[in-house]
Amino acid sequence: MNFRTLIFLFILIPITFFGILLILLLSLFNPTGNSFYTIAAWWGRLSARLFGISIEVIGQENYSPDQHYLVISNHAGMADIPLLLGIMKLNLRFMAKEELGKIPLFGRALRQAGYVMIKRGQNRDALNSLVDATKVLKNGHSLHIFPEGTRSATGELLPFKRGAFRVAMKGGAPVLPVTIIGSHLITPKKSLRINKGTIKVIIDKPVLPSSFSTIEELMGTCSGVITTNFNRYRNN
Repeated sequence: MNFRTLIFLFILIPITFFGILLILLLSLFNPTGNSFYTIAAWWGRLSARLFGISIEVIGQENYSPDQHYLVISNHAGMADIPLLLGIMKLNLRFMAKEELGKIPLFGRALRQAGYVMIKRGQNRDALNSLVDATKVLKNGHSLHIFPEGTRSATGELLPFKRGAFRVAMKGGAPVLPVTIIGSHLITPKKSLRINKGTIKVIIDKPVLPSSFSTIEELMGTCSGVITTNFNRYRNN
């Protein structure tokens, strides 16, 4: 635990709580989930400023805010979600682990915003979550999935799983590969410390699922894009 941890506990958590209450109130008048995005994007930018996190974004020109995408990225730290909410110019929903959906008020706000709760594993509930994710794309909304399925403790890339690319093939939306570098140093796994630092986010060009005949081919191409950018920019 350090000074930034205290900022999180005594400043950011109360702000988050009141933001959730505001979101739930606004959802009574606007059930589209758009109010959640507006507040969450502001919250993401505020989090970066509070913790002294500098974000270098490469490739903002590679996507259109007027289009919807399946956004995929590697996952190395708890800072990944707020930073993506803050920098991506998309009305972005996330696929989140089911435990978050069980948090009072917060879970309700996530579900009303169109976030997809997923239970890990290969059971029926997990498959139903992939169906729900596909519906988000077919309804014209952008969705983010971490295809590794868990955070990397070291910042190195982990093997991708097929679920995200099954959603891409069935949902039909372009896949937007995003590489995150350095977030594991901001919020180390199994630690309460929050460190300041710089995170690089590389947004590559969209990949069209219709150009591939199998899930494995699509997964291999997207994994290759993220791996290439990770190796290219990690030491720059």
